[in-house]
Amino acid sequence: MSNSSKLGMIKVSNPKVWVVIGIGIASVLILAETQRRRRKRARFIRSEDFGAFVERFELLPFPQLPPPAARQCLLGLNFAIKDIFDVKEHVTGFGNPDWKRTHEAAEKTAVAVTALLKNGATCVGKTVMDELAFGLTGENKFYGTPINPLMPSHVPGGSSSGSAVAVAAELVDFALGTDTVGCIRIPAAICGILGFRPSHGSVSMIGVQPNSQSLDTVGWFARDPAILHNVGQSLLQLKQATHKRARRFIIADDLFQLSKVPQQKTVHVVKKVIEIFSDDSPKNLIFCQCIARDVPSLKGFYEESTNPKNGISILKALSSVMLSLQSYEFKTNHEEWVKSTKPKLGPGISNRVRAAVSSNFESIKSFYKVRTEMRSAIHSILKNDGILVIPTIADSPLKLNSKMSQASEFHDRAYALLSITSMSGCCQVSIPMGMHEGHPVAVSFIACHGEDKFLLDTVLDMYSSLQEQARIVSNSLPVPDTNGDMETSELLKEKGNAAFKGRQWNKAVSYYSEAINLNGSNATYYCNRAAAYLELGCFQQAEEDCNKAISFDKKNVKAYLRRGTARESLLYYKEAMQDFNHALVLEPQNKVASQAGKRLKKLIG
Repeated sequence: MSNSSKLGMIKVSNPKVWVVIGIGIASVLILAETQRRRRKRARFIRSEDFGAFVERFELLPFPQLPPPAARQCLLGLNFAIKDIFDVKEHVTGFGNPDWKRTHEAAEKTAVAVTALLKNGATCVGKTVMDELAFGLTGENKFYGTPINPLMPSHVPGGSSSGSAVAVAAELVDFALGTDTVGCIRIPAAICGILGFRPSHGSVSMIGVQPNSQSLDTVGWFARDPAILHNVGQSLLQLKQATHKRARRFIIADDLFQLSKVPQQKTVHVVKKVIEIFSDDSPKNLIFCQCIARDVPSLKGFYEESTNPKNGISILKALSSVMLSLQSYEFKTNHEEWVKSTKPKLGPGISNRVRAAVSSNFESIKSFYKVRTEMRSAIHSILKNDGILVIPTIADSPLKLNSKMSQASEFHDRAYALLSITSMSGCCQVSIPMGMHEGHPVAVSFIACHGEDKFLLDTVLDMYSSLQEQARIVSNSLPVPDTNGDMETSELLKEKGNAAFKGRQWNKAVSYYSEAINLNGSNATYYCNRAAAYLELGCFQQAEEDCNKAISFDKKNVKAYLRRGTARESLLYYKEAMQDFNHALVLEPQNKVASQAGKRLKKLIG
């Protein structure tokens, strides 16, 4: 008789059968409940630490030496480290499970981590990062995306996302990350905390997995400028020299055109504080004109016809060189591992890694030449007592799981600003400046290579005043427009038109502005001023003026065309396309709109 026949003869009335069935069902229910509780516990742990950590442990600080040894400057503080730093007897994950699976535990702890332990701090674990340090959003397919405490529905920024979140959520006093093409500055800005990228080569990278050695730096986050300063003192081995009080502040006017945050909340706040701390007024600079002039090697990476006033084209070329250099060095470091392991990677990271590994790079020497010339160009502007003021990022942070097209546009505009310091090797600090329309605002101070203490001292001196002025501006009401004499405003408009025809753009702006002060509801005045702003390369102001013009006159074709031009210059290609399409609806034969539409289709496609 077959086994199946024997099973068929089991009597279901037998009590033992029901006992066995009952035990089986109970086992399934117990297993399901156990798994449910594990998932619930995992969710609780994740919400408790904002998903910032991949591994928890404790590295105790070195003991305090007896007097006359100086007191440890980080005594009593705790910190977290990005999962890119080696810790003895722990496997460095580098943000990817396949990397962790194919590598052994570290034999030594990274030099930077040891320096912090020597100065009295306690390390409490490793944090989530973008895979292989190859991203800006902070999203990780395998370990989850840390929750941005300021905006839970938005990305935290990367690649040092977990470290930034751990600080912003007050889980630690400070945290270590790395910055290659913006991996400290972006998450600091998006999470509303301080982020410091030191001069290239000033902090030891021994025991840190490389992404691109020519761009990699160890950086750190803090909420308190005093802690930011003390961490710098430990990592940079700074001597207790006297503060350098004399400072020259230089505001990059053209770079603030890239930001959608009103200058009232950025430039004006900084200027107000500078009045307190400096005898000299801040200087204004068209930064991209200086780069176009002083970095001749960059000319091979943008069209000769490019107008230096259109700074985004210059910076786009600079960021293109930066990303090519990063990809070339990443390939040199990790091509063998990628090809032999064939790791599973998240979609965005996978594309970049595959592209880097499969590319045949040309003009390699010119990448390094641009980098050398950039450092020299910044030094000629700042010397050893200058601070360059720029926006940290241009856009509002991305929402979680944004479409690829939105992410691409965000990356393009972010890299344009981030490339300045990455390619010059200078030091930069991102400073939170409150909120605008529910999103954090941040400005950056940049100092010459090697002037890290000077920059840290500046932040320590000015931080509380910057925060106070930012609060005052946020709480103040906008000044309403005033209406004046109609005939006088028309006369001023005509003067503005004459100045415009004479190519006196600044004078034209001045006349149009006076007309607007007298009559703030005339669409033509705003539209004309937008045209002058476009000639000056002031694209954000041009866009704002066109917005005003359209609010008063929905059929103003020139306003749509000029806003489309401004948005295209700011790399908002889809919004620009909408403007040119709208102009075509109003004027189907408009050649400017038609040509612009074709051009933008190629850029978007």
